[in-house]
Amino acid sequence: MRILGIDPGLTRCGVGVVDVYADRSARLVDVQVVRTSPTAELHHRLLAVGDGIEELVDRHRPSVVAIERVFAQDNLSTVMGVAQITGVALVGAARRGLDVALHTPSEVKAAVTGYGQADKRQVATMVARILGLDELPTPADASDALALAICAGWRAGMSRAGIAGTPAPARTVVA
Repeated sequence: MRILGIDPGLTRCGVGVVDVYADRSARLVDVQVVRTSPTAELHHRLLAVGDGIEELVDRHRPSVVAIERVFAQDNLSTVMGVAQITGVALVGAARRGLDVALHTPSEVKAAVTGYGQADKRQVATMVARILGLDELPTPADASDALALAICAGWRAGMSRAGIAGTPAPARTVVA
């Protein structure tokens, strides 16, 4: 199963594409960070990130798009940017008829490292190990996008096997 993971951000948006197999092995297909200037106008930034995500979706043709679920933060401008990019990514996936999986950071960390409070380096280390990479994926946005893709692939496999229960009937799966 090919999964495109998105670590949403307005300045840096990580996008990782991973093939996940039934035996839970995974292979890196592509990883990029779509960047925008903090001084650019908001609508131009949203368009640039959306175009970057859509180009990768069209190039790699994933079956699922995995997006980090927005969670409460102290920095309102950060959470607003994350929410806006999440909306852009959801619209892009919907336009292409793709299934979407939303996962919280702690769900992704638990899936990839076995510990829901793992730090960024621990996540990157496990992502590199799972994907058989010689170096840690950088920056953290790239590593987080790959971790999201791995998590979604593993959870989708468990759902198909009946391990994770019955999936929601809607096209968007909220974990």
